[in-house]
Amino acid sequence: MSFIDLLLLGFSEAMTVQNLSFCLLGALLGTLIGVLPGIGPTATIAVLLPITFFLPPLAGIIMLAGIYYGAQYGGTTTAVLVNLPGEASSVVTTLDGYQMAQQGRAGAALAVAALGSFFAGTVATFAIAVAGPTLSTFALSFGPAEYVSLMVFGLLAATILASGPVLKAIGMILIGLLLGMVGTDQATGAERLTFGAIELFDGIDFIVIAIGIFGFSEIIANLERSGSEGVTLAPISRLWPSRDDFRRSWAAVLRGTGVGTFLGLLPGGGATLASFSAYSFEKKMSRTPHKFGTGVVEGVAAPEAANNAAAQSSFIPLLTLGIPSNNMMAMMLSAFMIHGITPGPTVLTNQPEIFWGLVASMWIGNLLLVIINLPMIGIWVKLLTVPYRLLYPAILLFCCIGVYSMNNRIFDVILAAGFGLLGYAFRKAKCEPGPLLLGFVLGPLLESNLRRTLLITQGDPGIFVERPISLTMLIATVILLALMILPSFRKTREEAFQEEEG
Repeated sequence: MSFIDLLLLGFSEAMTVQNLSFCLLGALLGTLIGVLPGIGPTATIAVLLPITFFLPPLAGIIMLAGIYYGAQYGGTTTAVLVNLPGEASSVVTTLDGYQMAQQGRAGAALAVAALGSFFAGTVATFAIAVAGPTLSTFALSFGPAEYVSLMVFGLLAATILASGPVLKAIGMILIGLLLGMVGTDQATGAERLTFGAIELFDGIDFIVIAIGIFGFSEIIANLERSGSEGVTLAPISRLWPSRDDFRRSWAAVLRGTGVGTFLGLLPGGGATLASFSAYSFEKKMSRTPHKFGTGVVEGVAAPEAANNAAAQSSFIPLLTLGIPSNNMMAMMLSAFMIHGITPGPTVLTNQPEIFWGLVASMWIGNLLLVIINLPMIGIWVKLLTVPYRLLYPAILLFCCIGVYSMNNRIFDVILAAGFGLLGYAFRKAKCEPGPLLLGFVLGPLLESNLRRTLLITQGDPGIFVERPISLTMLIATVILLALMILPSFRKTREEAFQEEEG
């Protein structure tokens, strides 16, 4: 089939009544959790994963993807109007977006953000459509040795792009790898790290860890903070930007889209890293960098384009290689596997309707988000008046229902609560939990491919350097290790994350 035929196939799948409905539902839920501080897309998708058991594969995946990129839109609304980012990737938008709102230009800031995000989403979606088949064809030449080298490289790269000290990120990955080993060894039948608990013989369920680390711990952390009482809503002026706003923002949107699309591809990259990087890059490119933070439209356009581009381009490694690039893509990998779908090169050949239907739904979802967000700004902001003490019991209930529904076991709920306390301890120790989730997901895949490689070669590890693709990945890994040792690289990395935290 030609490229046009495949695109038409995707739109014919995405535009069925059922898939359109779930695309709209995902966009609405994503906007909702983006608006409400303390309810991130990671925890929301973890809670809703069990529900996808009862949905057709494409409908469930479309809904979860809509939640992810929809949250990038919702977080902007509160960042601009009340200086309260609903999503981590919108933190940097408060610097200039809220200042624009204080100057009576809230409508222009929100419109530039929405239109920039739509453009970036369109470009990233097109990148998936173009790069997907090419990378999938390339991935067909991958054997188990190549996948081992690729996963080692990905895990190491994730430690560099994770916030906080590198040693802490490596420690989180090692914990994730250990948790992935819990259960019965499929090859030997031996029990590993079960401590005699029958409930652990099948391993720890992904949902248990995800909801515990990201859901329960988020609730505990938010109960420590003061609520959003007393927020002052900035006046909303006309929504359409002026000609000068368009003139000053179009180049920033293009640069932000490029930065976001690239960073979304990298292991450990994502919307938050992309938004901060795009803002820093735009500030360096500007002839008047001293004006950033005072309400310049470029300071809104660049990060908002970048976070949405990164949110969607991060699907490329997952769909073409079957490797999640960040914790959100690890969630999506679980959604695919729930339906017996293994992301990777075979999806395009065996189930093209899944790949192209998802790609088409992303463009439709971005269009729906522009329609949803701009006219309904007042409604979304009203949600901030709901006290968190009323929200968290409902969130907690849904988390418990999501965990229990997987295996109908109270043990899983208790285990998730334990991971919630562990996740809270990680937050206090300033350890980012994302690498742990990546280690947990990739650990079993790494182990199985390593075993297959050594079985094929009868224990000879030389195959890793004999095969060109595997050798290239290992060389890249060694280069990363060398960079991590360099003091200048460590200093630059620490400065970048200090700017992000500030």
